[in-house]
Amino acid sequence: MSMGNRGEKQRPMWVDAGGVSKGPGHPFYEALNRLLREQGFDVFVAERCRPFYADGVGRPSLPPAVYFRLLLIGYFEGIDSERGIAWRVADSLGLREFLGYELSESTPDHSTISRNRRRLPVEVHQEVFAWIVTVLGRKGLLRAKTLGVDATTLEANAALRSIVRRDSGESYREFLLRLAQESGIETPTREQLSRLDRKRKKKGSNQDWQHPHDPDARITKMKDGRTHLAHKAEHAVDLETGAVIAVTLQPADRGDTQSLEATLEEALENLAVVAEDEEASSQLSETPMAELVADKGYHSGGVLKKVEQLGLRTYLPEPDRGRRCWKDRRDEQALTYANRRRVRGPRGRQLLRLRGERLERGFAHGYDTGGMRRTHLRGHGNILKRLLVHLGGLNLGLVLRQSLGAGTPRGLWGRLLGLSGLPDALLARLRNLWAGPSTLEVLLRPTPPFLITTEPHEAAA
Repeated sequence: MSMGNRGEKQRPMWVDAGGVSKGPGHPFYEALNRLLREQGFDVFVAERCRPFYADGVGRPSLPPAVYFRLLLIGYFEGIDSERGIAWRVADSLGLREFLGYELSESTPDHSTISRNRRRLPVEVHQEVFAWIVTVLGRKGLLRAKTLGVDATTLEANAALRSIVRRDSGESYREFLLRLAQESGIETPTREQLSRLDRKRKKKGSNQDWQHPHDPDARITKMKDGRTHLAHKAEHAVDLETGAVIAVTLQPADRGDTQSLEATLEEALENLAVVAEDEEASSQLSETPMAELVADKGYHSGGVLKKVEQLGLRTYLPEPDRGRRCWKDRRDEQALTYANRRRVRGPRGRQLLRLRGERLERGFAHGYDTGGMRRTHLRGHGNILKRLLVHLGGLNLGLVLRQSLGAGTPRGLWGRLLGLSGLPDALLARLRNLWAGPSTLEVLLRPTPPFLITTEPHEAAA
């Protein structure tokens, strides 16, 4: 018997599409498609996007339902770039079925995804996010009585070495060379430039420097202590269910006390959309947006006054400012003392523990395992479009966790790895739930230990 060669096979000119083997499908994406179909997702996005398409002019473009599903895949598969999403879809039979593409059809290219993103405004993406929040309300996963607010930094798609002066457009090296020449050094060496740079104060000021291709990025210190150009993402989360009610993208150098107002306004707008739906509004708390929980970075007299005007009770830990003078600020004094009593009470301590759990979990799923800790887009508008649908996928994962027990495909796989010892009656119930016994048989097939590579955080997702 001679050795074969992969390139020696004679490829047929015609292929019978009916005879092509087909995968068993993915139970997670099948359940997600059923959910979107039941809630009328395709009709909703088609109506919202219709004004931005020309009827009967040009070739048919990427359907809006497919475009938003592609961005959802970015969250569920943990893919950070649109190019990576396009590659993953072209390589997966299950994702082809999720998007509605046959084997004989070409899947969307990354340039098609980015073209649709550029042409659809931010407002459409915000409406899609508000629609997903409404679905949470219909499923009983939205109470909205107690909001938790926190922010995190996202590394920008921009390098610090490329920043330029805002006033003159000089690069960092050109600026140092000019300073050296003004100080009397005609041809400075690299060591002399480094010594001169160390002596300067406020050398990384955002008032003086910007990136030429991403002006929205700001120089800031990341969570791990490194300094990068970054953006600031802020979440408003329902502490009872973990649902993300609002997300805003703001400059990374903007303080928490200044960014809070925009996030609360976005949360109010989304809850107003939920209130218009009779089924979803019936699941809301009798007193929506009654309490606000955040960390000590949000504490200030001005914040307490603004939040009190909105009718929210605050649970904001107070930073150690020492002895304070309340002359001519008696209203702030009363609000500060009342907030201090609430924080020290048993409910305040419980809410602060819950804030650390629910908010940090959303950051971990959305940015760390979700793949958006570093952005591949530039400009707040482009990044926010991707971010809204990305976190919309996180909210849809909460709905799927009700029925499947997992909010991501990796989490479902992690659960199925331990199902081989379940009773036959429970396995039969799962088969009826997913309507795919062949799929479960494949997933529940004993796996050799050396092939099990699921990390603990994936199993918990």
